[in-house]
Amino acid sequence: MNWKSVLIVAAVGCLPLSLSAQANILNARSPEEVGRKTSAQIAADDDKPLAYGYVDDRDILWSKTVWEVIDLDERVNFPLYYPTDTIGTDRQSLYYTLLKGVKSGKLDAYTDSYFTEKRKFTELTATLAKVDTTDLGYEQINAGEQLSEEFVNRRDISGADIEEFRVKGIWYFDKRQGELKYRILGIAPVAPDVNFIDDESVNPGENKVELFWVWYPSARQLLHDAKVFNSRNSAQPISFDMLLNARRFNGVIYREDNVQGDRNINEYIFDNALFQLLEANRIKESIRDREQDMWAY
Repeated sequence: MNWKSVLIVAAVGCLPLSLSAQANILNARSPEEVGRKTSAQIAADDDKPLAYGYVDDRDILWSKTVWEVIDLDERVNFPLYYPTDTIGTDRQSLYYTLLKGVKSGKLDAYTDSYFTEKRKFTELTATLAKVDTTDLGYEQINAGEQLSEEFVNRRDISGADIEEFRVKGIWYFDKRQGELKYRILGIAPVAPDVNFIDDESVNPGENKVELFWVWYPSARQLLHDAKVFNSRNSAQPISFDMLLNARRFNGVIYREDNVQGDRNINEYIFDNALFQLLEANRIKESIRDREQDMWAY
């Protein structure tokens, strides 16, 4: 080991540890103290999301807004999906993190990706849960009796039911820095329609609904506080905010801003998944080529 390697190891060892479930694990005298930081550790940590730099409209030489779908069946997107429940773990999936923010009032829920209409959490109950009364329950009601809980079936959308996330973002060329950049604008969890979620006669591909949209910049602090498991080093977890801003996920474009009212790809390429994927790749390549064309004289 040369002196250069020694200096690198020493510099890394001086870096503060990130907040994680393993915090204070070597000093804990009881299981309750695991993950609990001292006041000195909290004061020493700069645990805030990296602030976006100000971008003036005059500095945006070119931009394009795209919508992408993140399929949670892909292995690279597993950190957004797991854990599917919150029992016995201090980590939560991205869906539960967003839902907790909306339920507590820290985040505003919107009906669509244009963020024109807000929805209260009480207005989301019809989308997130289904309550059915059995035939025996209706017989109790018709007989004038009080409905028993055993005759009421409730089905809630859980983290395991989330099949994908949809992300709205903008690619823009910053002429001041001479660089193509990406900024997330909104994100939405997608799950089967709760009214037909257990109906096998319904086509699963046509039964997906956007539960709610969240304006991403307002959710950054909440997503920064929620940590994601790091398979390479469990002592150094990353946050959802870091994962999404670094684009450590695989997304497929399904819509771009266009003159036809931002129509989806499947609206002009019908019943051909291969051609739809090729069209998504064409849009992605056109965005990448735009940066190269900026330097062509």
